[in-house]
Amino acid sequence: MKILSSEITPEKIYKNRRKFIKQLGLTSSVFYLAPGLLNSTHASNNLTDYNYVTSYNNYYEFGTGKSDPAQYSKDFISNPWSITIDGEVEKKIILSMDDIKKLFPSEERIYRLRCVEGWSMVIPWMGFSLNKLLKKVNPTSKAKYVKFESVLDPEQMRGQRYPILDWPYKEGLRIDEAMHPLTIMVTGLYGKELPNQNGSPIRLMVPWKYGFKSAKAIVKISFVEKMPTSSWMKASPREYGFYSNVNPNVDHPRWSQATERVIGEGIMSPRIPTLMFNGYEEEVAHLYKDMDLKKYY
Repeated sequence: MKILSSEITPEKIYKNRRKFIKQLGLTSSVFYLAPGLLNSTHASNNLTDYNYVTSYNNYYEFGTGKSDPAQYSKDFISNPWSITIDGEVEKKIILSMDDIKKLFPSEERIYRLRCVEGWSMVIPWMGFSLNKLLKKVNPTSKAKYVKFESVLDPEQMRGQRYPILDWPYKEGLRIDEAMHPLTIMVTGLYGKELPNQNGSPIRLMVPWKYGFKSAKAIVKISFVEKMPTSSWMKASPREYGFYSNVNPNVDHPRWSQATERVIGEGIMSPRIPTLMFNGYEEEVAHLYKDMDLKKYY
C-alpha cells in the first residue's frame, strides 16, 4: 500500500512526527522515515516549516540569493516534461512525467538536507528510489557512473543568462551510490507537488551528501564510463569534490563543516554538531570502505 500525495496529512499535523505516526498508525510499508534521521541523536522532532523550505533555497538557475528562486520561478513552466536515460545502455528510453508517476508511485521520505554553507532542514519529501528508474534500462559493462543533467532554459531561468556556472547544471554519482535505496527522485514535499523553487517537476535527493549534489529539474540521466565533472567541481574544484559526502572532519576551505544551523529554529538557537554522512553512516559507510575521505572529498 502506498500513500498518495493527495492523502497526506496537512503540514500542521506534521509538526510533531512522533505524534503524527502515532495518530495515523502508520507502518514502515506506507511511511518511510529514513534510518539515518531516526537514529540521529540531534534530529529535531519538528520538521522544518513549509514556508522556510520553499523560501530559503539554493537554485542558481533563478539567482544567487536565497529568496531569488521563490521570487523568480513563479511562472516557470514544467509541463510537459520528460527524462531521457541514455549513454552506456543497451537502448535509451524517454519517459514523460505521466509515465514516471504511473510507473513509480511516490512514498514519503523524511530526510535532512544539509547545505555546504552550514545550514540544514528536515523535510518530508515525496518520491521513489532512483534505482527503480535506473532498472528500466540495461547498462553495459562500461557503465561506472551516473550523470545527471538539468534543463537548459535561459528564457525561463534568468540565472542561466549569466556565466555563474557552466550551464546546464550537471552532477554525478557512482553507480552503487545511485542504486542505493536511500537515493531518491523527488516529485513533491509535504504531500504537495514539488514547487518550482525546489526543483519542479523532478529532482534528485542524496541525503548523505551536501545539497548541491541533488540536481533539480532533471531532463537527462546518462550511464557513463568516466567520472563526470559536475558543475560545482568545474567552477571550484578546490572547494567542491566529486563525492561531497557530509563529513564534519573535512572543512570547506573557507569555513568549518563541524556544526550546522537548523533553519527555522531561531537566530538564537545553538548550532548543532554535524554527523558523519549526515546521520546515515550506518547505511552508507560501507560504500567508502578503505577510501581516504579527506582526499576523496
